[in-house]
Amino acid sequence: MNRSRLAAVLATFCLLAPLAQAGPEEDRAAFLATFARKLPGVAVDDYVYGSLLDNADARSHYEDIMAFPPFLPDVERGRDLWEKPFRNGGTYADCLPDSGRMIAGKYPQYDPVEDRVITFEMLLNRCRAAAGEPEYGYGDRATMGLLTAYARSLSDGMPMQIRVEGPGALAKYEAGRRLFFRRIGQMNFACATCHLHNAGGVMRMETISPAIGQAAHFPVFRGGETVYTLHMRYIRCMEQVRAQPFPAGSEAFNDLEYFHSYLSNGLPLQASVYRR
Repeated sequence: MNRSRLAAVLATFCLLAPLAQAGPEEDRAAFLATFARKLPGVAVDDYVYGSLLDNADARSHYEDIMAFPPFLPDVERGRDLWEKPFRNGGTYADCLPDSGRMIAGKYPQYDPVEDRVITFEMLLNRCRAAAGEPEYGYGDRATMGLLTAYARSLSDGMPMQIRVEGPGALAKYEAGRRLFFRRIGQMNFACATCHLHNAGGVMRMETISPAIGQAAHFPVFRGGETVYTLHMRYIRCMEQVRAQPFPAGSEAFNDLEYFHSYLSNGLPLQASVYRR
């Protein structure tokens, strides 16, 4: 290893080593400091563009696509699912606070009574269960995927505002953090390998996106047509490093989403977007 690379590795190690005893805001500050060094000149607000954040031509192409998005029919199907009355006559808008508008940025959130993290998708399924409807599978693109794509779009522009308050919430946050940094699979990668240590690098001809900003723009339509919720993307990442993934909607992924989403606090939601 040459001296410049060794210095970079040591700098990252020194920055992250104290985080074992740090709190959520200290974690977020350390991530921001790392990305400021790795992505000089890129505004934090631009992190929500993911792999497009440092490519002006790709961003211009993205804006052209968003004028007539190829996934619009899928989002319309999500709206149909949202508006379809339950058998008891109720709707998601009747069930959710503020008719489901400008609320998604508060999720995931910790429920101290249940001692668990509640995701936005869980909230949608709880509406279904309360109305006597069968719950959707968290890995089902045609139902939960499209419903979430539309339902989260009702909060577009809302800043992420994830709260970690109290020992129970902190324990779940820390569980998610541990999974983010845990090396897994035959390739011995962690989430942090790509989206912290190598953010801004290139893999398979695509810029590796920083962890900050990612949770604010899901669900996404990869390739313009395949919807991915955040948990679906976690599964795909684990498959790519040849690890056995946790199921969508699992406690492990809920906790990971809690940690991951906190990193994007303050950034605006932009759901149902195109990503390469």
